[in-house]
Amino acid sequence: MNSVFVYCEIEEGIVADVSLELLTKGRTLATELGVKLEAIVLGNNLKGVEKQIFPYGVDVLWVGDDKRLAPYTTLPHTSILVNLFKQEKPQIAFMGASSIGRDLGPRVSSALHSGLTADCTSLEIGDYEDKKNNKIYHNLLYQIRPAFGGNIVATIVNPDCRPQMATVREGVMKKEIFNAGHQGEIKTIDVNKFTSPEDFVIHVIERHMEKSKVNLKAAPIIVAGGYGVGSKENFQLLHELATVLGGEVGASRAAVDAGFCEHERQIGQTGTTVRPKLYIACGISGQIQHTAGMEESAMVIAINTDANAPINKFADYVITGDLNVVIPKMIQYYKKNSK
Repeated sequence: MNSVFVYCEIEEGIVADVSLELLTKGRTLATELGVKLEAIVLGNNLKGVEKQIFPYGVDVLWVGDDKRLAPYTTLPHTSILVNLFKQEKPQIAFMGASSIGRDLGPRVSSALHSGLTADCTSLEIGDYEDKKNNKIYHNLLYQIRPAFGGNIVATIVNPDCRPQMATVREGVMKKEIFNAGHQGEIKTIDVNKFTSPEDFVIHVIERHMEKSKVNLKAAPIIVAGGYGVGSKENFQLLHELATVLGGEVGASRAAVDAGFCEHERQIGQTGTTVRPKLYIACGISGQIQHTAGMEESAMVIAINTDANAPINKFADYVITGDLNVVIPKMIQYYKKNSK
C-alpha cells in the first residue's frame, strides 16, 4: 500500500539501464516518503533476475515469469500492471520513456484514470496548495519537465488520483547501487489471474533488431555540433577532433534536421541524454531542448561566433571564434602536446 513502483524492462535476461536508473531515484523517494520500493519484472526465464535488482534497494520484487510475456506485447503487460496496481494501490509508479514505456504507460494510466507525465527531467517530493479550494496536499510527486517547446520548465502535480505516474528517458537519472548485499522479498505474479485469454491473441512471429553503432552514453568525451557548424562537410572537423581525443560526435536537433548528422547522434530532449567528462559544443546556441540532454556533463567547452549565445552562460570555458579556425588549431595543438 502506497509504495513506489518501478516497471523494469528486460531484454535477453538483462534489466534495462533506464529501469535501474529509475530504481535509484525510486529508492531515494521511497526513503523520503517512508514507504517501500517495489519493482515489477515480466518476461520468461527470469530465474536470478533479483540479483540485478535487489542491489538498488528494492524491498519487494514482483515477478511474472511466463513464456507468453516475452517478447513484450501490449495487452498482457497492460492487464497485469492495471490489476496489480488495483490490488496494491501504489502511491507512485515509474516507467522508462522507451518504446515499451511509451506504449505501456498511457494505457495503464488511462485504465486507472491516474494521469501520466511523460519525459520528466526531474522528480521530487513536495507540498502543493490548492488556493481555489483552500486545500493543502503534502508529499506529492513533483513531475518536472520542459514544456511549451522547452520555453519553460513545468512542475506538474497530481493531487487526487493514484498512482502518480511518470516516464523518464534513459540517462536522465543517475544509476547507483544502494547496497550490493541488499535483499528484498520476491512475490510471484499469477499471470492467469491478472490476464484473460484475449490478452494473448497477438503472437510475435519474428523479431529483427539492429543495435546502435553509436554509444554516446558511454563516451567520456563528446564533440557536439549544432546548426552553426554550417554543413555536413564541416562536421568532418568534429569527427577529426573526436578521433584525436578518443571521443564520440554528437549533434543538436537542428543539425540533425538540417541533414548535417545522423539521428542516432542527436543529443537533447528528443535525443540521447549524456553525462561525459568533457562536452565540446560547437556552433550550438544552447536552447533548453539541447541542454536538457547534456547539463550533467562534468565540463563544457563552447565554441561559437556569438559571444552572447545562451550556451556561453552554461559553459565552463568559452571560445569565441569560427570553429573552422578553432578546431584545426585544437587538433594540431593536441597532437603536438600529447604522447
